[in-house]
Amino acid sequence: MTTALLTHADCLEHVTPEGHPERVARLEHVLHVLEGLDLKRVTAPLAADDDILRIHPASYLADLRRNTPAEGINTVDGDTYLSPGSLDAAFRGAGAAVKAVDMVLGDEVQNAFCATRPPGHHAETSTAMGFCLFGNAALAVKHALDYHGLSRVAVVDFDVHHGNGTQDLLWDEPRSLFISSQQIPLFPGTGRANETGAHDNVLNMPLPPGSGGAEMRRVYESEAFPRLKEFNPELIIVSAGFDAHANDPLAQLYWKVEDFAWLTQQICAIAAECCDGKVVSVMEGGYDLAGLAASAKAHVDELMKAGS
Repeated sequence: MTTALLTHADCLEHVTPEGHPERVARLEHVLHVLEGLDLKRVTAPLAADDDILRIHPASYLADLRRNTPAEGINTVDGDTYLSPGSLDAAFRGAGAAVKAVDMVLGDEVQNAFCATRPPGHHAETSTAMGFCLFGNAALAVKHALDYHGLSRVAVVDFDVHHGNGTQDLLWDEPRSLFISSQQIPLFPGTGRANETGAHDNVLNMPLPPGSGGAEMRRVYESEAFPRLKEFNPELIIVSAGFDAHANDPLAQLYWKVEDFAWLTQQICAIAAECCDGKVVSVMEGGYDLAGLAASAKAHVDELMKAGS
């Protein structure tokens, strides 16, 4: 089988203020480095309202629609913005996650990468924050559980910032396991090791500022991988943030491109043992354009190797 790439030009129409780190160029750089790769290229559909309502209440969706401007940019939460094209972009990101799950579980492809923006893992049940509007990774989990009838779905989130939104959305979901590494202290201030979920279904692995790939590999090998294998997921969702890269301006971890490649390779190897290699990856952060592009390509290269 092969690897799917899901994206849409609508994701380039989410406009943020000048100088904002979550900008159109992020996706442009990622798509540029993926040009020419032997991927199954899929147009990301718009998610249905019912998809969004799996994880967010109707009042939240209504608020986003009401605050979406006909022109200009509206602030919805501190550093999170809505422009005229933002909701379509967010619906494409959510739709990509749903479609990728359908394709992987339907054995159309081995694995998939959703190259979309805005990111999603900071969006809590009723709160847009941290550049995020919809919880794409959590939606992928819920779709796999409730629509496809799976019993165990895991998320591995290696974004440098804690996926507080994914944690919030899956906190009470006993059929899920949320594993997250993140720099502590750093925005959003969550992700301590004592945050373990309502059903012991959350594993947080704080990493200190200034640490690099060696520390990351140690905690994943000693904590994350044994826990993931014990859970024995039927599908693995990856929240693929590339802002732990050494050159990223928003954090102080010092991962190299080969660290992202290694981590992806290890996740795919565990997926091969547990769930026939079924992996869906959704793009999260990464704000140094060169570091983001190189790391995302290394991530997709490893997905392709696993899918070949």
